[in-house]
Amino acid sequence: MSFVEVPASSAASFLLVALLVVPAFGALAVFLVPARRDRAARILATGLAAVTFLLTLALPVAAPQEFGWFSYGGGLPKVIPWAQVQADWVPSLGLQFHLGVDAISYPLVVLTGLLTVLCCAYTVKKVPEGGAGRTLAALLLVLEVGVLGTFLALDLILFFIFFEVVLLPMFAVIAGWGGPDRRAAARKFVLYTLAGSVLLLIGVVTVVSQTGSGDLTGSFDLSRNMQCLVFALLAVAFAIKAPLWPLHTWLPDAHTEAPTVGSVILAGVLLKMGTYGLIRVGLGVAPQGAEWAAPVLGVLAVVAIIAGSLICLRQRELKRLIAYSSVGHMGFVLLGIATLTVTGIQAALIGNVAHGLITGLLFFLVGTIKDRTGTGSLDQLSGLREQAPRLAGLLGFAAIASLGLPGLAGFWGEAFAVVAAVQAGGPFWVTLAVIAACGGALTAAYFLRLLRRVTHGPATPGVRASRHSISLAEWVAWGPLVILSLVIGLLPALVLSGTDFPITSLIGARP
Repeated sequence: MSFVEVPASSAASFLLVALLVVPAFGALAVFLVPARRDRAARILATGLAAVTFLLTLALPVAAPQEFGWFSYGGGLPKVIPWAQVQADWVPSLGLQFHLGVDAISYPLVVLTGLLTVLCCAYTVKKVPEGGAGRTLAALLLVLEVGVLGTFLALDLILFFIFFEVVLLPMFAVIAGWGGPDRRAAARKFVLYTLAGSVLLLIGVVTVVSQTGSGDLTGSFDLSRNMQCLVFALLAVAFAIKAPLWPLHTWLPDAHTEAPTVGSVILAGVLLKMGTYGLIRVGLGVAPQGAEWAAPVLGVLAVVAIIAGSLICLRQRELKRLIAYSSVGHMGFVLLGIATLTVTGIQAALIGNVAHGLITGLLFFLVGTIKDRTGTGSLDQLSGLREQAPRLAGLLGFAAIASLGLPGLAGFWGEAFAVVAAVQAGGPFWVTLAVIAACGGALTAAYFLRLLRRVTHGPATPGVRASRHSISLAEWVAWGPLVILSLVIGLLPALVLSGTDFPITSLIGARP
């Protein structure tokens, strides 16, 4: 396996390490704050999360020559990190502490930093029930370490370790601060993700033992049959995490029972670990295996789009409906990946970011509605437009963004995925494109149904009795997501810049 030396400034390398050290130190510091100073601990967590977010924004300044956004459309021959840090970790086993960032991982790194600071800020005023707020804030920082490490890791073993870091903190968030059935939902989450972890570990160990290294910046000398085996293991593991149909059944329960900030982090960044892993590790390690499995992935993607939409049309619980909508949205992401085209990978990348922003906003909003009215049942929610016009307006904005209205962030991922399927050529992929487009229409149907049920009609007793004003903490948490959903919808190059690399150099298949 060859290694590509990439020049990067020492400042950029320092920032990569600091992105993990600051939230890790912050989690420990917040947890050690005395329980009687609970609110101060949550403010400290918010401050440290804000520092981490600022560090993500500083990467372009630290590595301006290598940074992809300053050379859009450069046609990179392969994905090369703009900045990296590499050191021996366990020399006797050949393990490397290797971190790096490029056009694929950077938007997700920024998204992780943003959502974490917004969730921490949300906890300052929204004191969680069922446990200490400082513990919840500390767990959010631990989750940030695991997610950022996953997006930054350029060594397979290191990737696996960070991938697993999020498991127990997310379990604790759901089990400690969730709804009435939170423990059952948390156990289901753990059992599913542990099963995926076992498959991921087998795949990673197989690659490392066969090639002698896990360096993701190099090339892996695996036979085609071995690549097919490895990709199958990795694809199922990442499909569970994403989650992709039919391995999605843990998601609705987890979202329904999780607290608001837990749902936002889960939908906003944890699900992206699966689709990111499929691109970074699946395509990078076993490109011929990806080509072999592409038709199956395409079929599963369109089934997820249609099934998720049909289930949403029948849902009567608010958070469960948004949870199932993620199944359909991740179906569009998977369809883009399955085409193995530049357009398809770009569709997956912008679809990931758009889903994180929009669905994060949706879970903030529906969590607030559920908390104020005391119910998430669509049969008991109506008249929000008359009682709380600002909240109804924000819900309407998030819904139309999620259904893919042109000019908002949700449009590009779905549109690019359909276009990529057409570009892939042949009646098979064109058929998938047509079915996916029909799924987009169904997405519009269930979101419009949601708005009709919640915002229109006579106000129910729960809506009339609820508080209507939006607090400063809520505006702080929701405002950036609204603005970015609009900005990325108008300027998709903010996410896609630097991703114009030829997939054919990795796959050797489709133009």
